[in-house]
Amino acid sequence: MFQFNYADGATFWGTWGMWFLVLLALYFANEVTRRYKWIGFVAFFVLPVVLSFLWFTVLHDKTYTDWFHLAKVYSSTAGCIGFWLIRHVHGARKVKGRVKQWRLADFKWALWFPPIILAANILEAVIRDLQIGLSYHGMGMLTDEAMRVLGGPWNFMNAAAGILNIITITGWVGIVIRRKTRDDGSRDMLWPDMLWFWIIAYDIWNFAYTYNAIPGHSWYAGFALLLAPTLAAYTLGRGAWLQHRAQTLALWCMFAQSLPSFLDTGKYSVSSTYNPVWYFAVSFTALIANVAVFGYMIYKVKKTHRNPYLGELYTDNSQYKQIKKLAA
Repeated sequence: MFQFNYADGATFWGTWGMWFLVLLALYFANEVTRRYKWIGFVAFFVLPVVLSFLWFTVLHDKTYTDWFHLAKVYSSTAGCIGFWLIRHVHGARKVKGRVKQWRLADFKWALWFPPIILAANILEAVIRDLQIGLSYHGMGMLTDEAMRVLGGPWNFMNAAAGILNIITITGWVGIVIRRKTRDDGSRDMLWPDMLWFWIIAYDIWNFAYTYNAIPGHSWYAGFALLLAPTLAAYTLGRGAWLQHRAQTLALWCMFAQSLPSFLDTGKYSVSSTYNPVWYFAVSFTALIANVAVFGYMIYKVKKTHRNPYLGELYTDNSQYKQIKKLAA
């Protein structure tokens, strides 16, 4: 499935060690930026401006300038900015002579932003999968970056899985903010209706996408980058998977844009074996997983008569109840 860069001196354990280092770096970078309000502000408001200047000037000949990489870094950063505002923007206003406190998170229109930015990110990848499936019948070199891809039916299967993943995004009207405690003052953006089965289906689909469309990056950008927010959502940052996903993705994209040689030509770069069996297997698994989540969503809609897009669907789930208890 993966080919380590033994020709440049990489070793099996050394490459696995670097993978764990990337995973831990993403996990703890997310932990710092979620816990400390102003560190998060610097990371997602200030740092992208500074790096953008470098990408389009001194690093112009080294960084990725194709539409997909630029769309991914800026859309994930936009998600982080929007989530930061939802979590932290608040104020007071006079209503009939009385001072009334308000929070951005209390406005239902603000809660449309998380599902829209999530769906947009998934749709970007669906379009990329379709582009490769239509343009490459077998092995080929991408025209906008020096990476080989293997086009085939797996691209279309995974695109279908991505569309189902968008359809099964439910219950965003129930997004809440985590209450401050002595141990955690992060004010995480909690999404109780986004449960483990949807997250796993997303992870499988997104890994299949990276393996299909950026096979030379999927060891880190697929494997480690997907595991980091999922671990965060079930350990220290329970219930805030989307926030963790946006932050780790944005941080990783900024790193990859600034040091592309780490992924493409470095000692620890990892490529695909380009075996069609693996391509078919991962995309087929992604499709089956998302068909299963879609089927379960339809079952719950029929059983409960709830609208998954205007309300919450999985309110009887024990994990949902545990996350809801963390809210302010």
